[in-house]
Amino acid sequence: MTETASNAHEYTVSELSGALKRTVEETYGHVRVRGELGRVTVAKSGHVYLDMKDDRAVIDAVMWKGVAAHLNFRPEEGLEVIAEGKLSTFPGRSKYQLIIDRMEPAGEGALMALLEARKKALAAEGLFAPDRKQAIPFLPRTIGVVTSPTGAVIRDILHRLEDRFPVHVLLWPVRVQGEGSDREIAAGIEGLNALAGQDDVPTPDLIIVARGGGSIEDLWSFNEEIVVRAAANSAIPLISAVGHETDTTLIDFASDRRAPTPTGAAEMAVPVRRELAERLSQDGLRLSSALQRGIDRKASELRSAGRALGRPDTLLQGASQRLDYSAGRLEAAGRGQLDRASNRLMQASAGLRPQAFKRDLADKTRRFEQARSRLAAIASRDIRQRQQSLTGLGARLESLSHKSVLARGFALVTTPEGALVRSAAALSEGDSVSLLFADGNAAARIGQAAVQTAKAAEVPAATKPAPRKLSKPATRKKGPPPEQGSLF
Repeated sequence: MTETASNAHEYTVSELSGALKRTVEETYGHVRVRGELGRVTVAKSGHVYLDMKDDRAVIDAVMWKGVAAHLNFRPEEGLEVIAEGKLSTFPGRSKYQLIIDRMEPAGEGALMALLEARKKALAAEGLFAPDRKQAIPFLPRTIGVVTSPTGAVIRDILHRLEDRFPVHVLLWPVRVQGEGSDREIAAGIEGLNALAGQDDVPTPDLIIVARGGGSIEDLWSFNEEIVVRAAANSAIPLISAVGHETDTTLIDFASDRRAPTPTGAAEMAVPVRRELAERLSQDGLRLSSALQRGIDRKASELRSAGRALGRPDTLLQGASQRLDYSAGRLEAAGRGQLDRASNRLMQASAGLRPQAFKRDLADKTRRFEQARSRLAAIASRDIRQRQQSLTGLGARLESLSHKSVLARGFALVTTPEGALVRSAAALSEGDSVSLLFADGNAAARIGQAAVQTAKAAEVPAATKPAPRKLSKPATRKKGPPPEQGSLF
């Protein structure tokens, strides 16, 4: 079979991919597509990769990091959106994709459906339960505010607090709209809770999360799950003040109280100081009046009770008479008792005989002197016996004393500290010693000749016995003891 040559242009793969890319981009350089979001993936780079679909087709789409940062809502699976951009191809995979430059929800109905589904899911977890609500403190000392530092909201809150009751305010600045604002709001709530226990910054007694009014897209950050969970888990009571009175976000259900406006949140947070002062003044007046009425009533009751009592002098007349009668009887009884005692004393003294008393006293004196003489003789004999015994013991002690040895010409050698020197081997050249004689002490120093003489007196090495351990002298049993050399 004969092959025929073709005049068709031959493309490389790259050339064909590039031509397709240019054709697609020129034909669909700007498109507006409506569809439901399928897979949504946020890469570490910040780019968002997603699918747009309807009931019959799917288109890959990509949103670059800079575009995604300006979204007013978070793209989620199942949300119907309208995307604008251009159609292009990705030569590496031979696929076409929509590069999105702008995206918005397909009407409020789609966002409201997503909001309702999220509300049901969070409510099922119990985040909106009434028993989780905390009481708002009557008069907080410090209030933490999570809002934008540049908007009118913070100024309105500070102005209202200044008018009602000035307190210390901690501002946690956040973005209240746009990509990443939900994470900043949640971090602000958690950060104010984390101040508990720190000494350098006061812990807020109340938190206000506030934002001005706007569309549902503008307020969408306060519908994000991360913000709702942070509000529900706050250990500090929290007031939500997002949007106007007709605006409702999910943080309103998770907070402890909802304020219609940021200004209303400030009014809920603190009372009016002037009203408190007036109330205290009125309460003080009512208390003083009630106290005075009580005193007057008690005084009237006391006067009434006093009228029922008799006069004091009348009440004391009977007691006074009884006292006088008892005093008279007591005096008479005392005189009678004294007279009877005097009579008994006189009778007893009349019965005494002075001569018999003198004889008895002389007899007792003689017996006392005899007893004293016998006791003195016994004591003298006992003392002589004890003196003789002590003299014998003293003689025995003196015979055993070292002083008698010193009297025979010997001397006692001690160290300067008083320790007894028992051997010449214990001394070295230059050592100081003390010599105790019978008639006194003398200091001395050991010389070289004395040490050499002591060493010469030692047993020669050939006949010197092996050293013994002093702690076990009875264990040497091998062989007879070596000969002992003479010291003289």
